[in-house]
Amino acid sequence: MKKIKICFLWILLVAGNRTLYAQNDHFVSDHYHKEEYAITMRDGIQLHTVVYSPKDKTTSYPILMQRTPYSAGPYGEGKMKSSLGPSPFLMHDGYIFVYQDVRGRWMSEGQYDNMRPTLAETNDPKAIDESTDTFDTIEWLLENIEHHNGRVGLWGISYPGFYAAAALPRAHPNLVAVSPQAPIGDFYFDDFHHNGAYFLSYWIATAVFGYQKDNPVDTAWYEAVDPGTRDGYQFFMDMGSLKNADKYYGEDNFFWQQLKENPDYNEFWQKRSIIPHLTDIKPAVMVVGGWFDAEDLYGPLTIYKKIEKNNPETYNTLVMGPWSHGDWAREQGIQTVSSIYFGDSISTWYQKNVEQVFFNHFLKGPGDGETGLPEAYVFDTGKNEWTAFDEWPPKEAQRMDFYLGESKKLGNELPSGENYAEFVSDLENPVPYSQDIKLNFTPRKYMADDQRFAARRPDVLVFETDVLEEDLTLVGEITARLKVSTSETDADWVVKLIDVYPGNHPNHPYVQDGMDLGNYHLKVRSEVIRGRYRESFSDPKPFVPEQVTPVDFRLQDVYHTFKKGHKIQVQIQSTWFPLIDRNPQKYVENIFKADDGDFTNAVHKVYFSQEHPSSIEVQVLPR
Repeated sequence: MKKIKICFLWILLVAGNRTLYAQNDHFVSDHYHKEEYAITMRDGIQLHTVVYSPKDKTTSYPILMQRTPYSAGPYGEGKMKSSLGPSPFLMHDGYIFVYQDVRGRWMSEGQYDNMRPTLAETNDPKAIDESTDTFDTIEWLLENIEHHNGRVGLWGISYPGFYAAAALPRAHPNLVAVSPQAPIGDFYFDDFHHNGAYFLSYWIATAVFGYQKDNPVDTAWYEAVDPGTRDGYQFFMDMGSLKNADKYYGEDNFFWQQLKENPDYNEFWQKRSIIPHLTDIKPAVMVVGGWFDAEDLYGPLTIYKKIEKNNPETYNTLVMGPWSHGDWAREQGIQTVSSIYFGDSISTWYQKNVEQVFFNHFLKGPGDGETGLPEAYVFDTGKNEWTAFDEWPPKEAQRMDFYLGESKKLGNELPSGENYAEFVSDLENPVPYSQDIKLNFTPRKYMADDQRFAARRPDVLVFETDVLEEDLTLVGEITARLKVSTSETDADWVVKLIDVYPGNHPNHPYVQDGMDLGNYHLKVRSEVIRGRYRESFSDPKPFVPEQVTPVDFRLQDVYHTFKKGHKIQVQIQSTWFPLIDRNPQKYVENIFKADDGDFTNAVHKVYFSQEHPSSIEVQVLPR
């Protein structure tokens, strides 16, 4: 592995360049010509496509495309984007940039389908999926757009990241470089669900994805719910059971109906996952994600690993930085998430030294895979430095188990005796996921928020190491292995891995008002599982009251150094509101249809005994 620190002079130079780009408001109109086309797919549906071509026709250019459900606009003659492509560097390098409204969205025809299933092999020449739509679009562009060099790239962030990944199966032969960035991999483990728990914080976004349109439109045809308050906690408490949400979303919101009717990981969700289809991948791939991405952390890590496993000869690289959702495409000078500061111009450094290198090599350069980039560029969010690894997770990582113990201790020794901790999960007073008063379209900063407020509640169990005498670097996968019981028949289990700062830790200039970094409880990683899915996400099973039951689940990967003088803490709870909906704690067939009377309080126990040890399994870098 190789560690990389960003030179301060480099930061100043790049920041200056970006300022220059930002001040030139007319760069796109001065250097690019825009045309709009309706491209016919194999089944006759036309997709609206916007092409920005360099005005300089003395050379040929590669095509770099984004497919999006969020509008390829602005539409109309003379109306142009203020910037093009993933970064100003690529825009200034000269590309033919293409934006396309996916099927059923905005100016494109057809019916929209969330995470449209990828086709199995078929003999139907008119069968479509996102890969065929991409294929047909590329074919048309190569035949109809002048001054291209025959090479095509694809990128996208978030949902457009899914469309980039979905183009990989049976890719067009001229599609040579693809960068899925914060891609949704599977809607049951990204965004709207995590391990079977419904992410209530995305409820307002249901309007964006749930309504079909009759004709091509250049303005939004959907309208978000007006909750009448910014207090999301109170709004959702007043709403009560998810069943009561029907007054906001009726049968015309097809996505809400799909969510309600498919609470389990059944065929509906399974066929929408892109993960099983990532075989025989030909284009070079660069997967990008953020360690503090509240929306899509499962997607980039899983897509990278699956491509690596199934396609060992494919060029496949991973970039994970100290970003929240999509931060790498923005430059604000400083990189912070919540009150945590990671450095200056990190996004610009990535755009210039990684993203630009990747696309220019495969789309303009030799394309032989000798990019000079490592297999994985990952950022240590404790030391604030990049590391280049030959593989991810790194082969030198070693397993370590942290066991829950008596007196709230967290250590490496198996517990003895017959011990447990218990708490009452009160559904009238669920544990909040944030101290902020807000109602999000989607959550963001909570991923690095201070967790002291939760540690001080009686319904949150806290286990903590002694003060570390030397640095400890966690790298790779984390698995919670709990032994639990409940007085009722269902329960959610939330595990948070936390870096507790020393009490005298100094503040930096970007600490949020009212916050202090002394004793800050940085949430490094967290995850939830709906307990009914502990054995199978497809086949839910109630708990037997008071019976000790294993609950194992994966937290997403991490790369974080817990520094000398810090402590490692684990928090365990059963509500996380309104990030996730409330589990009634009494088993019902479908929580989306539970009555208000189904909700009940419960006593939950977590065991840490010799017979029933609970632990957090991590991977660490050897000293």
